[in-house]
Amino acid sequence: MSSDSDRQCPVDGDIDQQEMIPSKKNAVLVDGVVLNGPTTDAKAGEKFVEEACRLIMEEVVLKATDVNEKVCEWRPPEQLKQLLDLEMRDSGEPPHKLLELCRDVIHYSVKTNHPRFFNQLYAGLDYYSLVARFMTEALNPSVYTYEVSPVFLLVEEAVLKKMIEFIGWKEGDGIFNPGGSVSNMYAMNLARYKYCPDIKEKGLSGSPRLILFTSAEGAAPFLVCATSGTTVLGAFDPLDEIADICERHSLWLHVDASWGGSALMSRKHRKLLHGIHRADSVAWNPHKMLMAGIQCCALLVKDKSDLLKKCYSAKASYLFQQDKFYDVSYDTGDKSIQCSRRPDAFKFWMTWKALGTLGLEERVNRALALSRYLVDEIKKREGFKLLMEPEYANICFWYIPPSLREMEEGPEFWAKLNLVAPAIKERMMKKGSLMLGYQPHRGKVNFFRQVVISPQVSREDMDFLLDEIDLLGKDM
Repeated sequence: MSSDSDRQCPVDGDIDQQEMIPSKKNAVLVDGVVLNGPTTDAKAGEKFVEEACRLIMEEVVLKATDVNEKVCEWRPPEQLKQLLDLEMRDSGEPPHKLLELCRDVIHYSVKTNHPRFFNQLYAGLDYYSLVARFMTEALNPSVYTYEVSPVFLLVEEAVLKKMIEFIGWKEGDGIFNPGGSVSNMYAMNLARYKYCPDIKEKGLSGSPRLILFTSAEGAAPFLVCATSGTTVLGAFDPLDEIADICERHSLWLHVDASWGGSALMSRKHRKLLHGIHRADSVAWNPHKMLMAGIQCCALLVKDKSDLLKKCYSAKASYLFQQDKFYDVSYDTGDKSIQCSRRPDAFKFWMTWKALGTLGLEERVNRALALSRYLVDEIKKREGFKLLMEPEYANICFWYIPPSLREMEEGPEFWAKLNLVAPAIKERMMKKGSLMLGYQPHRGKVNFFRQVVISPQVSREDMDFLLDEIDLLGKDM
């Protein structure tokens, strides 16, 4: 044990004043560590945050809609490693160096906010959800109990209630999760738990062998998973027909509407999900078409008997005490497999508050109208061929370069066409003019998949897309 003289001593003049600002004349030491006062220079930290925010505003937000900016500044991995200072050192680095690193990170990152970024099922910049993300990052909350996250739990409740209304249920339950895949996993476990309520105690070995669809081997079907808006083609399953079968055989119907669920916001296009009100659970990701910012993913459940909580509750006594002084039904974290959980509903709530339901509807309608414009243009242009008529905002097509246009569509033709999309993608990435995804699918050779989301995208961008592909591929 240290003596008093070991623990009480004058402040050593060698201590870095930026890192150590004792609050008293004599510092208290324990194991050589000064315990007086804060150990961080708050003023320096505040200045860094202010300068970094200015950099983000200038280099990200203000340039987000500028089509003259590059979508990406492509570098191969080994070269990028040399350009970026990735090494973590024993000593910290000064603020000006950190700001240089921030600038490099922005410069070499893909600009997903750019009007000509079409590579994924998310794109564009929603200013209101961005502010919400700034706020939640600064507040650093965890949404498990009302006592530590009162506002964000109420926001999540309000958003879930509104999303449930759009599905067509009178009531329900739900939770925001880190990704649509996690929502799908939740739904699968819920269906299993409803079929085998004692599975948490008995485990899989004490339950019948379960399957997802059907079997003649004595196994028990418990779940059917339908899709509303597939990732590649944007296809929608016939929900009413599937629901008829599920009701007939008492099967849980889950709808993965991670991508297509946002069509529910549109009175014109919600018919794509006709019958979704008959589902037992739905996965819906507002960070996609509605641009709430990654990640923002909800699982919505028709059941209102606390099935979600019964299935996932671990009853952690250090968080979910039942004798608290407030209504503990607001401690919704026990419905989640996570402990720490981000307030993802807040950014969607902020966007919804700013735009209103009609503004979100307009966002969906505009995206699908631009998709229809692009389809019509593809049909007019020589060298472009649709894979299929789209149902949603996924436009799948081939670009056929001049050298292949007179060739018979046999094995040699398809083998050569398979090489075209990857080669054009390489050229557009290195040029930085746009980003567009491609893939093979179910026996079809590589084709482009264009996805329209951002309201910053215009008709001119659709024209540029086709012009640029033709420019990059006409010599092939």
